[in-house]
Amino acid sequence: MTSMDILVARSSTDTVGLRAALDEQARALGFDCIGITAPGTIESAGKYFLEFIASGGHGDMDWLANQPERRVDPRGLWADVRSVIMLGVNYGPDSDPLAILEQRTRAAISVYAQGDDYHDLIKKRLKALARWLVATAPSDVKVFVDTAAVMEKPLAQTAGLGWQGKHTNLVSREFGSWLFLGAIYTTLELPRDDAEIDHCGSCQACLDICPTSAFPAPYKLDARRCISYLTIENKGPIPHEFRKVIGNRIYGCDDCLAACPWNKFAQEGREAKLAARDELRAPDLADLARLDDAAFRALFTKSPVKRIGRDRFLRNVLIAIGNSGDVALANEVRRSLEDASPLVRGAAVWALRQLVSPEEFAAIKTNTIASEHDESVREEWQAASQT
Repeated sequence: MTSMDILVARSSTDTVGLRAALDEQARALGFDCIGITAPGTIESAGKYFLEFIASGGHGDMDWLANQPERRVDPRGLWADVRSVIMLGVNYGPDSDPLAILEQRTRAAISVYAQGDDYHDLIKKRLKALARWLVATAPSDVKVFVDTAAVMEKPLAQTAGLGWQGKHTNLVSREFGSWLFLGAIYTTLELPRDDAEIDHCGSCQACLDICPTSAFPAPYKLDARRCISYLTIENKGPIPHEFRKVIGNRIYGCDDCLAACPWNKFAQEGREAKLAARDELRAPDLADLARLDDAAFRALFTKSPVKRIGRDRFLRNVLIAIGNSGDVALANEVRRSLEDASPLVRGAAVWALRQLVSPEEFAAIKTNTIASEHDESVREEWQAASQT
């Protein structure tokens, strides 16, 4: 064996040992899975992403369309990256996420948003793991958790953590639909994992259950029809065509995730901070409708829900109240007709029409519309009067 052979063999052994230690450290920090991929492995996903943007499927999420070349290849974001470390934290629910949809006077909040904001928790862990890596093997690193132009799901698939199902979300054979993802970019050359293959087969349970038909085809999403987009990213009124099918979902939607048969292998999450808070499991719609800005911020402290603000949140709550069928909730709606936010008032008009008779609605309109100066709210009154 030549001296060069000895050097290469020793380097390989050291790299393998580093990888084993990295896995051990990641799990010690609370990550449930880890995989490593090369930066140039998501060409097909990048092609789909560019088609998605060109079709307008991203809706008003302009940040997705900004400098798309930085997303389709990690090297477009950071030219020096040599390995991408993908990490997952399981947040499996402790009960059926779809059961709440039958409780029409209570609010359905997406599983991921019922506990503390995962961004904060995972970023701290990513930074701790990155510091350990740099101390162990001097290198440059960058950490990401939904905070930059990173295509986490395709990278997670090429790193072996799971595969992107027909609903475009990651599915894990071990954790089902319930994984938060984070990424560490590093200048180190680390051993790669094999990509996970698609295990969806002929199943399309996730597509069939979608209330708004947000999937024009398997593996393709039109975000403009997605309830998660409509209740979170959408800043304006919720389009009329989707209001009834939204039901009592006031922040996000778990339908396509929960429908996946691979969830039979899922496990309840072990991180207490990500577990559902009692007050967010199935909150009463009437209580939520009474929240002013201070109360909203207090209830959703450390929660991702806080980022949409009180007005968008109340818009969602009022749509859910309109779908409740409970006429007693009309009193909460009447109060919202005087809210300072036109977005809230407009949603209140629609909700009121769902709960009171045409005669009562017409009387309230007569007493209210004269003092309404926002054109979008006046249009809600006119539209509701014609139904």
